[in-house]
Amino acid sequence: MSRPLKLVPPLPIASKVAFVGDDASLVQAFRRGDPRARAALYERHSDHVHRVLYRMIGFHGDLADLHHDVFVRALSSLPTLADPSAFKGWLTMIAVHAARTWITRKKRLKWLWFVPTEELPEAPASAASGEVLHALLATYAVLDRLPVDERIAFALRFIDGMELTDVAAACETSLATIKRRLDRASASFEAEARKQPVLEAWLEGGSRWGNPGDR
Repeated sequence: MSRPLKLVPPLPIASKVAFVGDDASLVQAFRRGDPRARAALYERHSDHVHRVLYRMIGFHGDLADLHHDVFVRALSSLPTLADPSAFKGWLTMIAVHAARTWITRKKRLKWLWFVPTEELPEAPASAASGEVLHALLATYAVLDRLPVDERIAFALRFIDGMELTDVAAACETSLATIKRRLDRASASFEAEARKQPVLEAWLEGGSRWGNPGDR
């Protein structure tokens, strides 16, 4: 990802002294200037943010940059958070905003099927290879054809497994709107996925929908 030179605070370094407390306590400690709180918030929620971003955009070289940017934005604006106990949901909303901006700007998988296999983005070391890798690529190629808000709702609900209410909160919209988006996204995804032979077994297996990399 080509990034303009900018000054951003580095991500927190793990503290040698564990901070015990819930998110609200950590946020309050952060506001008091406790140096342990910043690192503890990052350590506690880093994996969650990484997983949510991955579900929405797939594996990509920009994932680490997005992950970094989400925490920079969250930690720099944390004093404005009205309800400290809602930190995780608020952080998820920031991740959704970051992913929406990225998807809208890039639409990266439009070119994926037109380059040689050896030029495809490298999968993370933990990702499966062979058929599962091809299924992942096909899945995100199909998702890339969906409107961005439908894609995000679909990824959060059916790939990440979020509860409907949490998806609605993350997308900052009503439950009814999310249900409508999911209905449209599900129909579109299935119609497009059935054109991809590598996804046939997955669809016929009854997954609704899950990530083929998790099977």
